Amino acid sequence: MENKDIATFAGGCFWCTEAIFKRLKGVEAVTPGYTGGTIESPTYWDVASRQSGHAEAIQLTFNPRVISYEQLLDVFWHMHNPTTLNQQGVDRGTEYRSEIFYHSDEQQRLAEKSKQDIEDSGMYKEGVVTKISPAVTFYPAEEDHKDFYEKNRYSPYCMIVIDPKIQKLYKDYKPLLKKS
Repeated sequence: MENKDIATFAGGCFWCTEAIFKRLKGVEAVTPGYTGGTIESPTYWDVASRQSGHAEAIQLTFNPRVISYEQLLDVFWHMHNPTTLNQQGVDRGTEYRSEIFYHSDEQQRLAEKSKQDIEDSGMYKEGVVTKISPAVTFYPAEEDHKDFYEKNRYSPYCMIVIDPKIQKLYKDYKPLLKKS
C-alpha cells in the first residue's frame, strides 16, 4: 500500500475509539472489530461473554505523510485511561482492555517508547497497564457497530460517554482534525 499504513488499538469501547480516530486528518478508514483472542470469527456476544479473549478494537488505515504513527499514539494515550485494567469508565471486562497491536518492528519500537514517555511524564498517578502485542487476526464487527456514533448521536451512551471525548479531541488536537 503506497502512502498507507495500518494501526490497531484497543482502548475501551470501540464505538468511542472509532468516533475519535475517524475525525483525524490522514485517517482514511476506521473499522471497529475484535482481536487478540482465541475464537475465530467472533460475534459481539462471544466477546461480551469474556470467553473469547478478544478485545473490542479498531483497525485504521492512515496516510503516514499526513499523520504519523506517533501522532496516532499520542491521541490513543490521551483519549482513554491507560491505567485501569480491563475498564474504561462504566465499561468493564477484558474486552475493554487497553492494548496496542503493532504491525511492524518500527510500530513496536514507537509504541514502547511512547508508553515509557507517558509513564515518565507523570501524567497519570497510577501505572500504565496498556499491553503492547503483535497484531493478530482482526475480525470486523457486525454492521450495527460500524459508525455507531454517527447513527446514534442522541443515544444516552453517545451523549454521556462519547461526546465528552470528542469535545476533548476538538480542544486538544485541533490541528490534527479533518475539516468538518
